[in-house]
Amino acid sequence: LCQEVRPKNLPPLDPEVLSVFVPPFISRDDTQVINAGNNLNKSKRRSFRKKKERPKFENVKSLNGEQKAPDTEDITVPKDIDLIGLPQLCFPGGLYVTSESKDDHVHFLVFTDVCGNRTYGVVAQYYQPMQDGCISSNGQAHWESAQSGKMPACFVPLAICVISRYPYFNALKDCLSCLLVQLRPFKDLDVEEHVKEFAAKLFLIPSPPPGPLHLVFNMKPLQIIIPSREDPDSPIIDLDLHLPLLCFKPKQVLQIMTCILTEQRIVFFSSDWARLTLVAECFMLYLHPLQWQHTFVPILSRHMLDFVMAPTSFLMGCHVDHFEEVKDLILINIDNGDITHSKMTAEETEIPDVPAHAAETFIKRVESLQLHYDLELCHLRASTDLGELQMRRRAWQQKLNTEIQQTTLQFIVNIFRSVKDHLNYEHRVFNSEEFLKTRAIGDQPFYKKVLETYMFHSFLKARLNRKMDAFARLELSTQSEEDRFNLMFHTPRRLTMEKMASKLFNQQYVINRRMVISMPNLQDIKLSEGPTRNSSLRRIDTGPVTFSTFKIPEIHFPLMFQCVHSYYTDFFNHLSKAINTLPPDNSALLARYFYLRGLISLMQGKLLNALSDFQNLDKTDLRIFPTDLVRKIVETMPPAERFQADRKPELKKLISRVMEKQREVMKIDDHVKNFELPKTHMQLDDFVKRIQESGIVKDVDTIHRLFDALTVGQQKQIDPETFRDFYNYWKETEAEAQEVNLPPTVIEHLDKNECVYKLSCSVKTNYGVGKIALTQKRLFLLTEGGRPGYVQIAAFRDIEDVKSTTVAFLVLKIPTLRIKTSSKKEVFEANLKTECDLWYLIVKEMWAGRKMADDHKDPQYIQQALTNVLLMDAVVGALQSSKTIYAASKLSYFDRMKNEVPMMVPKTTSETLKHKINPSAEETFPQAIDVLLYTPGHLDPSERPGNAHPKLWCALNEGKVVVFDASTWSIQQHCFKMGRSKLTCMIMVEQSQVWIGSQDSIIYIINTHSMSCNKQLNDHRSDVTDIIVEKKNGIPSEAYSSSLDGTVIAWNISTLKVNRVFQLPCQNLTSIKLHNDQLWCCKFIPQIIYKNPKNVFT
Repeated sequence: LCQEVRPKNLPPLDPEVLSVFVPPFISRDDTQVINAGNNLNKSKRRSFRKKKERPKFENVKSLNGEQKAPDTEDITVPKDIDLIGLPQLCFPGGLYVTSESKDDHVHFLVFTDVCGNRTYGVVAQYYQPMQDGCISSNGQAHWESAQSGKMPACFVPLAICVISRYPYFNALKDCLSCLLVQLRPFKDLDVEEHVKEFAAKLFLIPSPPPGPLHLVFNMKPLQIIIPSREDPDSPIIDLDLHLPLLCFKPKQVLQIMTCILTEQRIVFFSSDWARLTLVAECFMLYLHPLQWQHTFVPILSRHMLDFVMAPTSFLMGCHVDHFEEVKDLILINIDNGDITHSKMTAEETEIPDVPAHAAETFIKRVESLQLHYDLELCHLRASTDLGELQMRRRAWQQKLNTEIQQTTLQFIVNIFRSVKDHLNYEHRVFNSEEFLKTRAIGDQPFYKKVLETYMFHSFLKARLNRKMDAFARLELSTQSEEDRFNLMFHTPRRLTMEKMASKLFNQQYVINRRMVISMPNLQDIKLSEGPTRNSSLRRIDTGPVTFSTFKIPEIHFPLMFQCVHSYYTDFFNHLSKAINTLPPDNSALLARYFYLRGLISLMQGKLLNALSDFQNLDKTDLRIFPTDLVRKIVETMPPAERFQADRKPELKKLISRVMEKQREVMKIDDHVKNFELPKTHMQLDDFVKRIQESGIVKDVDTIHRLFDALTVGQQKQIDPETFRDFYNYWKETEAEAQEVNLPPTVIEHLDKNECVYKLSCSVKTNYGVGKIALTQKRLFLLTEGGRPGYVQIAAFRDIEDVKSTTVAFLVLKIPTLRIKTSSKKEVFEANLKTECDLWYLIVKEMWAGRKMADDHKDPQYIQQALTNVLLMDAVVGALQSSKTIYAASKLSYFDRMKNEVPMMVPKTTSETLKHKINPSAEETFPQAIDVLLYTPGHLDPSERPGNAHPKLWCALNEGKVVVFDASTWSIQQHCFKMGRSKLTCMIMVEQSQVWIGSQDSIIYIINTHSMSCNKQLNDHRSDVTDIIVEKKNGIPSEAYSSSLDGTVIAWNISTLKVNRVFQLPCQNLTSIKLHNDQLWCCKFIPQIIYKNPKNVFT
């Protein structure tokens, strides 16, 4: 550059990389010392090397004035970072020399590899004064003054970029802000050395494990907080989630979320580079747990604008100066809040509207948020301490972030709540066509686009895997009682009277019948009393989220092996002290300390210590166990250390479990099929699979009877046409039933959970002319005339006799149905004509099902009878032949049982039994119940905060546990999965813990508040057979567990540590009991009984 060229006339310069600092930051010899025997650390460092030649100058000098020849330097960078493109992203608007210094500023980068994995960058730009003449010192160009004391002629921007695997936007911004303050007194080589020390310090800071522990370290003048994610499935949130809500109105936020959900080609624009990434990242977090699967480049430099020509879905960001250059995309201007589509043709529809109900709820909640810090905290005194001010702002932001997360998550749940109703878990099928049919007409364009996206496909995989993520937890916690009962009884979808009334009337309309759970006789299935509430409008109170902090010890420089070793030693000692002083009941925090200490031991090369700390997570919080990391440790462990690990039973079992889990992961089938009608003939097994996939019915025995009905008079196979006719008739009937609208005068006679499942044609009866309506509880006549009315025909439990006869009319004989009831003297007669035989079968099946349900106190019988009669109806409608009634009769299961083999209930059982439930309701086959456990509670938890309803725990085969709410007998938790072995025992050890023993030698511990399994005990070496609790003064003091090999272990309930171990000199230990402070042990003794020649049994 020449002296007379002024900065304002200069074109933009090409930025280049001056220095790259990557770990490890100690010498090769020191690395070998600290990592002796630690192959894991060596294998983790993956990078590529790039030769960069220095530009040649006439007068190349070092800072001390000595001549320095141009050289070639090796620059090492992480493998996923493009060294050529990185400088452009550090200066996305171009590198310009200026005549005046500008304020330091920060912006943020996101890098995405071909697998979709993201790496994050935070860039800080600052300006360095330069004067006339050119000097290059270690690659750092600056200007040398021709005469001392002369003011700088110009300023050149420099950038420092920190690359991280995690999106610590605020933390790294604070770190870089501190660095820029510290760099001001330094020049040239001193700056480079200081930046290297800064990079080394960041490298030595571990990332906190998921949970309630943040890490704090000192970066003068600020205290930097590294936040943890809430749980292993949650994202790290280290930015201000309310930024988009300040830039856009709630309706516009919904439009942008719709564009992302439908995977459009989207470009954000702003005059502020930092704003681009932060706003785009916020929208990514709004959609959690759904994840954007396509290209995500929130900042494009001016040289990268060609990227927006990509034909696939993407989300990118540009400077607002390039707004007019981008065509045919969704354009979002962050600065003025505009959303435009640059190509609006007649053929191309606009952005579809979000489902109306979800949108309304979202907008109301957003409008209730307090988004302005100064407005909400204006009543507080002024802070005179920088640290206090920082913590106050952080606490406010964390609270607001939590509220926004709850609002957006509820929005996602409201949109996709009904997806589960159209899933078949056994065959991994989603019936998208039927799902769309159940959506409102105005919502269907939105769902049609969303259902085709990769994002939704991944979401389906998680649902079919029954992943208990944030979506599943919120969906479960906001289920209505009706949803819980639907889990118990798989019945065809129909509108309940409550929903029908809500369609016809405003919210003030209340059905004037008192609905209560009929306990203990349970005469009918009824929903709990209370005003109708929409769960999506309820504010979810998750309670205050409390976090602890751990202060990382100071890192002392110069950077040498001794300093790093001292730092790790201090870190280890600090964690050990925290572990020893922490109350044993604070297992969540204890788990995080064990996790961090395991990482520090790993960095010190003490692999056995690391494995021991990671093993402690079994008893503190299993969710954060680093399976992949432990597997890598085991795979790279030197033979000598592996031998030592195998000599320790607990570590040997840990290693075996981790390696076995890896093999299980490789076997997982995560495909998703869309339901399709068959195209070939089906034998019985294929027909069962197809019917289950369709969602019509799950029970295998019922499907077998349906197969017999559809194959009457033909070969035992079903052709595609018959299946299609049956399926279409079933779905058409279901759709027609959804359109039934009863007048208010009729609705008020029915219970709010009743549904109309079938209507006859208009017929003449002795009660008048009208249509016979069938619900799960009764038959009634929907009278016709000027005003439709209600006439009760019969409740199924009141029926005494049903006959199908004929009535002479002139020369005709009209088929007539007669129903005699105990509540009326007059026999009901209806001239049903061609429908008479079918209605005869229907009424008899419902009558038999009702009687079975009453006799056995089992409401599932009436639901099964209802399914049978609807299958009869579909068979008659599909076959349309002379044998249809005979075919339909194959499905009259309960009527046949009543006539052939009446199921007698013993008198004692009938008098004692109050209610019967079916834990296998969602299974394809009935399953045996291995263990039962009742845990007490309170019927109305609102009276005693913190206490829950009583629960009934049912252990099924293969480690499944189903939990019922014992106050309503509805399913609270459909399926826990405790390994794959048979469960042998369950006990409530204390109010918050249920222990479950298994044949896989593990004791699983359930947290009854979160209803999750995050702890387990692995000290047994054989089948766990029994668990008991010893109480002193009514308080649990110690737990005892036994295993088949004769081992009895006494546990400290608070710490889960082993107090004592007894090894009995016997095998086949089956149970233990406490009596008079003595432990009684029972073992199974097999005996062989045979008959000898003298007829004596031995």
